[in-house]
Amino acid sequence: MEIDTLPIAQAFRNCLLFVLTLFILSGCNPRENDVATREAAVSAREAELVTLFAELLNQKKALENNQADENSITARTSPNADNKKNMGAEKQGDNIDVKDARIVLGGIENVYLDPPGLEFGARIDTGAQTSSLNAIDMINFERDGKPYVKFHVFNADTGEKIELTRRIRRYVRVKEQENESQRRPVVKMRVVLANIDESIDFTLVDRSKFKHQILIGRNFLRDLAIVDVSKAYTASKTDNNTDHRPK
Repeated sequence: MEIDTLPIAQAFRNCLLFVLTLFILSGCNPRENDVATREAAVSAREAELVTLFAELLNQKKALENNQADENSITARTSPNADNKKNMGAEKQGDNIDVKDARIVLGGIENVYLDPPGLEFGARIDTGAQTSSLNAIDMINFERDGKPYVKFHVFNADTGEKIELTRRIRRYVRVKEQENESQRRPVVKMRVVLANIDESIDFTLVDRSKFKHQILIGRNFLRDLAIVDVSKAYTASKTDNNTDHRPK
């Protein structure tokens, strides 16, 4: 009796394939388990990082609040900048206004004028916009196409005339009596008074009838000095200001 081996072989082959499939599937499960384990570890680490970041933000906010409290306490207990400025102004002398640290001048002061490099008595007038200088024998002329003026001032110590030549910066028209107006030249000159050293505009005009050759107006005083007309010669005399001469 012959036995048909084909079905047996086919069944054996199918069984072998089934066993092989189970083996392959059993070999894949450890890999899947390993991947799942790694994913769980990553998720746990991410949770730790989020928690740590939140703690850092809380610590930063606490430090900022502490710093703000310290600054507030320091501001309340330490003198402010204005008080320090006023303390420094008091040390500079009695002729310094403590409120705004501007120098206090009297109604009459000695000023150093350059040119001619001499000291003159001057009236300090807050009502005048521009300073003015006594100038006589004025002669206008041109030099290199630019306007100049030649004039004389008096040396208060010797009474002699001193000739000066200055470039005319502009002209101003000033009303005189009976509605008449006069056109006056304006020149720039250097003035030293106390600790103020400025080059300012002067209107040239014959002030021979006035006691003082120089009038100092607001263009010199502004933001630098205040005037107490009850005082005079508050600024120390500078011995003809030889130290202020240009070198």
